[in-house]
Formats: sequence, structure tokens, C-alpha cells
Amino acid sequence: MGSVGKDDREEVIQAWYMDNSNEDQRLPHHRDPKEFVSLDKLAELGVLSWRLDADNYETDEELKKIRETRGYSYMDFCEVCPEKLPNYEEKIKNFFEEHLHTDEEIRYCVAGSGYFDVRDRDEAWIRIWVKKGAMIVLPAGIYHRFTLDSDNYIKAMRLFVGDPVWTPFNRPHDHLPARKQYIDNFVQKDVAGHAVDAAA
Repeated sequence: MGSVGKDDREEVIQAWYMDNSNEDQRLPHHRDPKEFVSLDKLAELGVLSWRLDADNYETDEELKKIRETRGYSYMDFCEVCPEKLPNYEEKIKNFFEEHLHTDEEIRYCVAGSGYFDVRDRDEAWIRIWVKKGAMIVLPAGIYHRFTLDSDNYIKAMRLFVGDPVWTPFNRPHDHLPARKQYIDNFVQKDVAGHAVDAAA
């Protein structure tokens, strides 16, 4: 019997529960012992992911199909590193403030790497490490933050439905419709599911 094939996304996307250390935000911040999180668990929180061909993004049919299916009409690039990003120190601090958006946040890492941190249903931080070839979608209304890793460089394609709105709403913004919808779709849904199971 052959072994179950490994998900090739795991070569460019890894996730784990974070420790509570206040050390440099660019460190991995694994718990001890390490506690990894599956891509399926991320999907349960609304975080979608793909592995794409970052060397050929201009002609990649899979990327084209994703953009058409999901309506991602807008595209640009953002390079985050001390040499390329104006007001680098201030921007990095802003990216690492816990916040949400009223639209999806779509990032495709075409070079470098970085961390997206998201909250699970119990408010614990999950760190998502994206490397070249990783594309992730954070749903509207999820609390999250971003930082570079210790390599201090990422080049990401930013996608958006229609005209881009990058407005961050720093926590707390639980009154926003996008937050309420996120809770209904991804947090309460699971709680309701457990209640049904317990009653069965």
C-alpha cells in the first residue's frame, strides 16, 4: 500500500500555534512542543490557500482561473523590505497591529517570505508562514496581522475585487457587518455543529 500523497501546498505554506513570547516578531514563535496547524483547519477558519508557479505568474493558467472565478479584477505588487518600502519601520508596526478588513485580503507571495497571524475560534494566535509560490485569502472580518520573517523581504501580488480598499480596522471593531458575518460563517457555525453533535 502506498502512503497518502502529501499536499504540495505544505512546501510553501506552514502554520502553527504561537507562543506568548514578546521576543522579536520576526522569529517563528513556536510553542514548546511545536503545535502545527493543518491547511484544512485554516480552511475551517475561512483561510484559503493555493500553491502556484511564482516564476511564471504572468502566464499561469491556474492563477488566471482563480482570478476569473473569484472576481479578482485588480492586481498590483507590494515589496516589503527596508530598502523598498517608504516609512518601513512605521509600516511594519502598522501591519503587526491586530486588525480586520471589510473585504478579503488576497496575497500571492512571488518572492521572499513572511508571516500572517490569524485568530482561531478560541482567540489563540496561529502563525501562517508563506513562502514563494504561496497564495492565501484571508476572509473579510477575520482579525489578523502581518510581519516579515528574519529574512526581511517579501514581494507579494495583491488582488482585489473591483477598486482596492486597504483600510485596516484595528481591534476592537466587532460591530462591523463584516465581523458579524465572519462570526456567523466561521465561528458560530462550528459551535452550532458541536451542539448538534452533543444532542445526537
